Amino acid sequence: MKKILLLCTMLLYFSQGNAQTSIFNNLLQKHVTNQGRVDYNAFKSEEAKLDRYLSYVEKRTPAVSWSENKQKAFWMNAYNAYTIKIILENYPLKSITAIKEGGKTAWKIPFARVGGKTYTLDYIEHEILRKTLFDPRIHVGVNCASGSCPKLENKAFTEENVDATLEKLMKTFVNDATRNKISTKNVQISSIFDWFKDDFTKKGTVVDYLNTYSEIKISPKAKIRYLRYDWSLNDK
Repeated sequence: MKKILLLCTMLLYFSQGNAQTSIFNNLLQKHVTNQGRVDYNAFKSEEAKLDRYLSYVEKRTPAVSWSENKQKAFWMNAYNAYTIKIILENYPLKSITAIKEGGKTAWKIPFARVGGKTYTLDYIEHEILRKTLFDPRIHVGVNCASGSCPKLENKAFTEENVDATLEKLMKTFVNDATRNKISTKNVQISSIFDWFKDDFTKKGTVVDYLNTYSEIKISPKAKIRYLRYDWSLNDK
């Protein structure tokens, strides 16, 4: 009897999790374009729905027994949802860099509640996603709400879609001429590949990593330059 009750509880918890993730997914589908631009003005009108999803996140504690894909999906959704939330709380604005509280930037303000604990966006990205759940593709999964940032995917991550979605996003990002300018002998690439170089060079050089996704084969001797980052808001 106890086993049946436990199973029923687990199934109910799983169902609730899917339902809450669907709320966030629907908001992204409705207010984020295929190019990753966000209609924050329209999003603001449905902020209560975002709050409902964040209320679920606040109460949910990711378990170590979860698969890495499930953990990655949960934490990246939480990061992106809280990033949208802090933008909406300060909207209209021209850049996320304009958000300051007690001398702290948006990434260092402790406001993201997950599993009853309070985190900063930086902690979620650098201590949980980059350190505990290491995957270079995380850099195209979390979104900094800025022009040069890899585009925000207009659907929520799930345990089932996260791997394929990150793969698609990285390929799209590398070959996006507005964010990376690639030729055989010269590459002008996003500063992300400079700031987080260690993440992309675990198994080779930055060029090796780029060649995994680039539609143009880059020479190992190619000259590399990093592009200036555009921090303007990714508003529609």
